[in-house]
Parts: sequence; structure tokens; C-alpha cells
Amino acid sequence: MAAVSGVLPQVPEPRAAVFRTFSKPRPAHARRQAAATKRKCQASSEAPPAKRRSKASFLPAKKTAAKETRRTLKGKAQRTFSPKKPSAGARDGDQERKPGAKTSSLFKNNPEIPELPRPVVKQVQEKVFTSDAFQALDLHPHLISTINTVLKMSSMTSVQKQSIPVLLEGRDALVRSQTGSGKTLAYCIPVVQSLQAMQSKIQRGDGPYALILVPTRELALQSFDTVQKLLKPFTWIVPGVLMGGEKRKSEKARLRKGINILISTPGRLVDHIKSTKNIHFRQIRWLILDEADRILDLGFEKDLTVILNAVNAECQERQNVLLSATLTEGVARLADISLHDPVSISVLDESHDVSSPESEAFLEASPPQATDELDGFAIPAGLQQHVVVVPSKLRLVCLAAFILQKCKFERDQKVIVFFSSCELVEFHYTLFLQTLLSGSGALAPEHLPSTSTPLKFLRLHSALEQEERTAVFQDFTHSKTGILFCTDIAARGLDLPQVTWIVQYNAPSSPAEYIHRIGRTARIGCHGSSLLVLAPSEAEYVNSLASHKINVSEVKMEDILSVLTKDECFKGRRGGGQKSRAAGPQEIRERATVLQTLFEDYVHSSEETVSGAKKALQSFIRAYATYPRELKHIFHIRLLHLGHMAKSFGLRDAPKNLCASAMKKKKANLKRPDLQRKKTQSKQRLAEILRSEYASGMETGGTKIT
Repeated sequence: MAAVSGVLPQVPEPRAAVFRTFSKPRPAHARRQAAATKRKCQASSEAPPAKRRSKASFLPAKKTAAKETRRTLKGKAQRTFSPKKPSAGARDGDQERKPGAKTSSLFKNNPEIPELPRPVVKQVQEKVFTSDAFQALDLHPHLISTINTVLKMSSMTSVQKQSIPVLLEGRDALVRSQTGSGKTLAYCIPVVQSLQAMQSKIQRGDGPYALILVPTRELALQSFDTVQKLLKPFTWIVPGVLMGGEKRKSEKARLRKGINILISTPGRLVDHIKSTKNIHFRQIRWLILDEADRILDLGFEKDLTVILNAVNAECQERQNVLLSATLTEGVARLADISLHDPVSISVLDESHDVSSPESEAFLEASPPQATDELDGFAIPAGLQQHVVVVPSKLRLVCLAAFILQKCKFERDQKVIVFFSSCELVEFHYTLFLQTLLSGSGALAPEHLPSTSTPLKFLRLHSALEQEERTAVFQDFTHSKTGILFCTDIAARGLDLPQVTWIVQYNAPSSPAEYIHRIGRTARIGCHGSSLLVLAPSEAEYVNSLASHKINVSEVKMEDILSVLTKDECFKGRRGGGQKSRAAGPQEIRERATVLQTLFEDYVHSSEETVSGAKKALQSFIRAYATYPRELKHIFHIRLLHLGHMAKSFGLRDAPKNLCASAMKKKKANLKRPDLQRKKTQSKQRLAEILRSEYASGMETGGTKIT
């Protein structure tokens, strides 16, 4: 036993010794491979059962990560860290339309909507119609019959009752009345009455007896139409219109034949004064400046000076009339120059009446701003004014929802939407035309509710050719329904019948401009409504309006967006079979996201549409920078969130270097304060034209003349 035990320990030693002596050292890569094999064996010994492992292996990566997150953070705030389910709109847009695109949430990181101030305001209102009939005036029977049958008017408005007798007496007048109160007929009726009553019958070749100046082409066409109707019984009196966009050759031919009542825009008339030899003013009996405040705002002072000098050189004795909805310093100055011993007619409420000639001294002594603050602006009695505060990201969706609510689910609605520039009009017109009508199939006919009416979009701005402008103006005038996207070119004087809603998508630059915009509805005693869209940082603008006795009531954004629940084509996938379920805030948000995804998919469908959206955003920022100094604390470019604003143009990210050129120009101006002082006045005029986008009389380069 001892021998055996002595032999046994000696057996492994020589083998071990041989191994240590003759085996070569293993290389490094072999050691690493052995270590990896060892770790793999350890992992396999600790692996879960095959059934669990196979089930986990088929889970998507996101779900596996989500479960691990919940497992790790168990007991903590799972609501904060658990991954959110994508909204219906994002899911539809990402998976169906653009698999690689992502629509960020519309309802995250928005500024809080502040409580709007509610100042107590007593609005100044004007009683539009009176009980007096036109038969009470000393007018030609055929003229009265035409007013009753063709124009379908039997009783006079307040401004007509006060103005017509004064003008028939041959007095100069400064007429101030609310927009939509019948000022055009207030001067057209006396002009026609006086010309048809002249002892020596008017001949066409005599030239113009009456000259009517208006600021825009559309207002020129409208005034011409009114005069033409009044002249039906008096065929020997020939009216005519001169305006930009028409062929000068044909206008010169009409001037050679003869025009007795000449209606023109200032720039075009100056062009003919300088280039047309056969235009003369020897027979002028009437000189009328309609919408005089806007003519001056557009920088037509020099043109007016040329026209007044040309008329004064050939005819001294004439009757002059200035008409305006607002009384400004420029209008008062123009009245001093052109009117002689005028009667001031100011129709603001029932207590106002035709003032005596001494009122001219009142206009001279009192600053016009003070009278505006004292009297406020006259608001039509049938007009309801509203305001809605909308975060920048939701502006586009909110506008679309409002249009759908009014024009798709309600009958006989005509809506005008005001923008601050031509580019904005073009962008929104094209976007809504391609998405809400036919482009994306969002509102396919099979999904339209039986109660809905088809949408009709139109646009009007100064960059359009004159033929298209005239066609759009006539189309919207004679339509019972429709949505007109326009600049402030349509804010002055235009009588667009049966307009039910005015939407101011971009806030106006002054309370006077606000009044002129809303004056396109509730005209001549009718009813209408207006909606002003403001950002949370612009809520203070309500107080600015209240200081001019303009009262607005608030509408909640959620109430506007809730209309999307009526339209099944904006339903997300989760809403499949729950038609009877009451719409809650979450469903409204989902549907708003679906609509926003629709817009973004169209904008990002091509480089051209992306470029158009960027240009529109740039145009918005340029216009935003032109608000007057007294409103800069409300509308300042530094208060804009460019990322959120980009969302309202269907862009998923804010474009880079958007304001680089503007900043360079600003720095250059800071280095030259002397140059800045010299150009202040001209810059203010250019800024006003940029915001209002009227077709000016003499554009840069002289290519177009209004």
C-alpha cells in the first residue's frame, strides 16, 4: 500500500514538467479568443429559458427598450420617463406619407395664453339709415327713379342726408364718416344732378367736368360702376376710368374722344398729364378726393401737388370735396390747401350734425390725433368684433379650422382674410388650394358630410396682373360664398356685398387700418363679424384698440379647433370605430396634428414649395419689423420664436440665416446716423406700402403706373 502510494504522486509530475518545458507560450490573439469563449460559456449558463428568450428576441427594439426603462425606473415617476405614444397625425404622416419625416408636437413648449384685458369701452356708433327718402331732395325725377330701381335704395344714410344738400348748394366740404356708410353716393348724386342740369348741354368732346381721385384700381372700378348706373337716364354724359394695368394707348384714345366724369388713380393721371397732350381741365367743375387719408398714406402727396397745379392752371372756380373715414393731420393739411371755406361734415353718432363754417377753424386749431382720441372711430351697429389668442405653432391650423367651420359647415358665408404682404397671400392661397381642396385628397368627396358646402378660394393683391385683379374682384362681388385672401388693397372703400366675416390674420399697423379692414362687412346697415388673430406676446394690442374706443370680445382657440371633430377625414387611426364617442381635448389635438401633418407634407413635397414657404416667412418677418414705434413694445421682432413661426408656414425647422441681410443693413444704418435721419420720412412711407401692399402710383423703375 505504501509502495502504491509512493508511486502515485510521481505520475503527474513528469507530464507537468514536460508540458512546462516543451510547450510554446500562446500568442495574444489566442488568449483573447479563449477569454471570449469563457465569457460566452458563463453567459449561456445564466441565460433564461428558451421560450422566454425566443419571445423577447421577436420584440421590436423600441418596445424592449421601453420595458427595460420601466423595469429600471419602477417606483419612480413613470409618467415622466415612459416613452410617449405617437399622435395619430404624426403616425399617419410618418408611416403613410413620408416615412422619414417627423412632425413635432403642436401642443408642447407653447407660451401660456394670457388673460386678455377687458377694459370697459363705450363704442361710438353711427345710425346708418335715416327715415328721409330721396324724394325729399330737389333731384331730377329720372335720377330718383334710377336710385330706387337700379341701386335699390329708398331712404338716405346719415352721411347722405347731411352731405347732398350742402354739395347741391355749391359748397366745398370735408366729409368724415364711418366706412360703409354710403359716402360714394353722397358725392356721386350731387355731381350727376349738377351736370345734367347745366343750361348748355354737355358735349362729349368738352372734356372732363368732374375729376374723381381714388387710391386703388378696385375702388376706381367700383366708383365708375356707380356713376355709370346713375347716368343711365343721361346718356349724353360720358364717364371714364384711368388706372394702372390698362393700355395707355386705349386710354389716350378715350381721352381724345372725350370723358366728362373722369375717375382715376393719382399715379396714372400724373402719367397722362406728363405724356398725353390732349388731356385738359378747362371745364372742371368738381374735384373730389375719395379716401383722402389713404391717398396720402401711400405717399401720393407729390402726385396730388402735380394734379392740383395742373387743374389750377386751367380752372380756378370749382367745387372741392374731401371724403375720409379717419381724420389725420395729412387730411387736415390737404383740406387747407384744396378747400375754400368748407363745411365740415362729421357723422359719428346721432348727436352730430352738419357744423357751421367755423368748424374749419376747429380743424386747424385742434390736432387731428386729439379729435380721434376724443371721438374714437365710428363702428357699424351691426358689427360684432372678436379676438383669439393663438400660439405661433397653431396659427395655420387655427386659420384652416376657422375657414372650415364657417365656409364648409355653415351656409352663405363670405370671408375675407387680411395678410400683411403679397407673398403671404400667395403662400396661404396655394397651400389651402392644394391641401383643403384637391391636392392631398384630404377632403375627398366620399368623406365630405352631406351638410358641407364646397370651398372656394380667391386671392387679391397688387402683384397680380390687372386683368386677373378685375376678374377676382368681380367674381367675389357676385358670389354668395367664398374665401378671399388679400392684402390691404381691399381694405379701403370697396363695397363687397354680403361679406359675413373679416379675419385679420396679421394685426393692422394702426387702429385706423383696423377700422377700414372690418369696414368690409356690416355695410349699409347689414350685420357682420370680425376676428383678430393675436399671438400671446401681442395681447396688449387689445388695450391699444380700447384706447380708441374699439371693443373686442375673446374667442377661445379650443372652440375654433373643435370643428375638426366634425370632419371624419382628420380622424387618426385610433379613432376607427368610435364615432359616437364625445370629442375630448385629446381627440381635438390629434386631429389638429393630422391637419398640420397634411400641411407639412405638402410644403416638404418639393424644393419649390419649401422655397415658397421660406420666402413667405421672410416676408412676414420684414412686415413685422415695420410696425410703428408706438406699437414696438407689442410687435417687436425679438419677441418672435422663429422655430414656432416656421411651424405656422408648414416648415419643420426654422430656416438658417433668415435675418442676416436685415441685420447687416441695420448695422450699416447705425454707423451712419446722419443718413438715417435724412431717410426717415421716405422709409416710413416705404414701410407703409410694404405692409399695405397697395399698387402705388409710380413704382420703382417706372415699369408700372397706377
